[in-house]
Amino acid sequence: MSRPLFLVDALPEGDELLLDGPEGRHAATVQRIGAGEELLLADGRGGTAEAVVTAAGKNALTLRIQSRAYEPAPDPRLVVVQGIAKGDRGELAVQAMTEVGVDEIVPWAAARSVARWRAERGGKARDRWVATAREAAKQSRRAWCPAIGGDPDESTAVVAGRLGRAAAALVLHEEAAAPLATVALPARGDVVLVVGPEGGIAPEEVAAFEKAGATAVRLGPTVLRTSTAGVAALSVLSARLGRWGST
Repeated sequence: MSRPLFLVDALPEGDELLLDGPEGRHAATVQRIGAGEELLLADGRGGTAEAVVTAAGKNALTLRIQSRAYEPAPDPRLVVVQGIAKGDRGELAVQAMTEVGVDEIVPWAAARSVARWRAERGGKARDRWVATAREAAKQSRRAWCPAIGGDPDESTAVVAGRLGRAAAALVLHEEAAAPLATVALPARGDVVLVVGPEGGIAPEEVAAFEKAGATAVRLGPTVLRTSTAGVAALSVLSARLGRWGST
């Protein structure tokens, strides 16, 4: 069984760390990790450490750092603009995309988004995405936690601006002619991929994105749900960019 990973605000400069708070409570009480067991620490910004438990309390663990490492930020970066979906579909998308290696997720208030993030509700919904990404990063043993970028619900105009600045801008669309498997990809910079909500991307949105320089692409002959389209596309991109082995 692989060693569990716990996120900390910062890795210690010395050789010892008291893992307390929510992470320490989860490690000591829920996972029942005891003295002599090994675990991983990460700061969510590339820094990692291997540690062994020297003492276990009720809600905290005392750790001795055994080794440290740093994983550089991926380049190109994979950024997904995710149309806001109703229910838990957005959180399902965030979880799965984090597990396969997305670097940033941007919530998008698409024309056909049923759910709307406004005022306090929007802040709480965005916080759920942040928490979901954090837990998925821990589960998948990631050194980097993906950022949940932008405002609680970025507009189509703001998304178009982001696409215009990207090294590669792609829009998943079932009627696109270009396959994602063969579209040109950059060696560096942001690869920004737009995924629509349940009702898909409206024609005027596709037009705005293409005017900004984006290319409409398709995965295959079938239409995927908003909660699975992004993770499928990221799998293709990760393989093509060499993140999952040589191309």
